[in-house]
Amino acid sequence: MPPMPVAFIGHGSPMNALEHSAYTRAWTAFAQTVPPPRAIVAISAHWDVPGGGVTGNDQPPTIHDFGGFPRALFEMTYAAPGDPELARSIAARLGLAADRVTSTWGLDHGTWSVLVHMYPAADVPVVQVAVDTARGAAYHWELGERLNDLRDAGVFVVGSGNIVHNLGALRFGATEPEPWNARFDADIAAALERGDRETLVNYERHPDAALAAPDAEHFVPVVAIAGLRRPGDAYRTIVSGAELGSISMRSFALG
Repeated sequence: MPPMPVAFIGHGSPMNALEHSAYTRAWTAFAQTVPPPRAIVAISAHWDVPGGGVTGNDQPPTIHDFGGFPRALFEMTYAAPGDPELARSIAARLGLAADRVTSTWGLDHGTWSVLVHMYPAADVPVVQVAVDTARGAAYHWELGERLNDLRDAGVFVVGSGNIVHNLGALRFGATEPEPWNARFDADIAAALERGDRETLVNYERHPDAALAAPDAEHFVPVVAIAGLRRPGDAYRTIVSGAELGSISMRSFALG
């Protein structure tokens, strides 16, 4: 069996869980091209834990980690099973202590708002891995490298965040990205295509980074997925676009 691909999904608003758009249709179509996974490992922007963490639940709960949205969104559940054995093996790969495999977290909206479209049956075990923004982007590249062998075991690794994510600069009704959004998104996409580690782990040096990526937790899953790349893996855009002027919805796959 060839190695599994890896993917990053620009998840955007939690409302994408309910909506059917060009973005969510692209996520669904892409998932249909991926060999059936034995398990999914999700690296979500919405679980940022100093020291790292891995979900070890037999049945991870659906976490509604947001406010101000319609009741229907809070009533959604994603009842995928967990995989405690896989969780423990991931912790070992990442050099995490046994107590970092936790049952106090579950699947937050960075994970389930995407998977409800990609794997709506919720029948594939899901383990979520925390980001640790205190350690910087280079740590997340190494995190990806340490998970690489999972690709040979039928495990589909998915990162979730946004290349550009600035909630303070939202423009409701905007139909075009802010210029700094478009520049940063294009430059990061080019770096991903050429496998440019230095640009990705030093993304904060980009002249537009302060506006485009002030929330490191939304960007470092991009770096983690890039760290999983192998020689010969092709870069593929799953979908691209911008929302509300200051969000990039770019999603991509490697392999």
